[in-house]
Amino acid sequence: MTNNKIIVAGVVGAMSLLLIGSLIFGLTLPQFGETLNGSAIGVMKSPEEFGWIPLIIGHLAYGWLFAIIFGRWANISTFAGGAKAGLILAALISLGNELISFGSTNVASFTGTMVDIVLGTIVFALMGGVVGAMLGRGEK
Repeated sequence: MTNNKIIVAGVVGAMSLLLIGSLIFGLTLPQFGETLNGSAIGVMKSPEEFGWIPLIIGHLAYGWLFAIIFGRWANISTFAGGAKAGLILAALISLGNELISFGSTNVASFTGTMVDIVLGTIVFALMGGVVGAMLGRGEK
């Protein structure tokens, strides 16, 4: 897999992660309201307060992580293959990050933690599919 293909797949993956994540979390989390929050207050920023540079760099890091794993080591080049591998990676990353956060902070309730794990896994699995499809583009 060429470096250019991995770079492009990572960028497109990052864009899809930002878009899909915004849609899924933006549409579902307001429905749950305060039930997802822990006892910490004032920790969430409004979209107007977001630090867009760190958000973009963070999304690029995830996109390139998946693109490097899929393109260099796993030879994944389809949407289905990327989504399956993305699901496994996402479940483990989400489970680890969210449970460590739940165990060490008051940011989210247990319900909020579980919802975040499920939604995060879905979002990252879809991004994995996009990365896989991008890596396979132009191949027969």
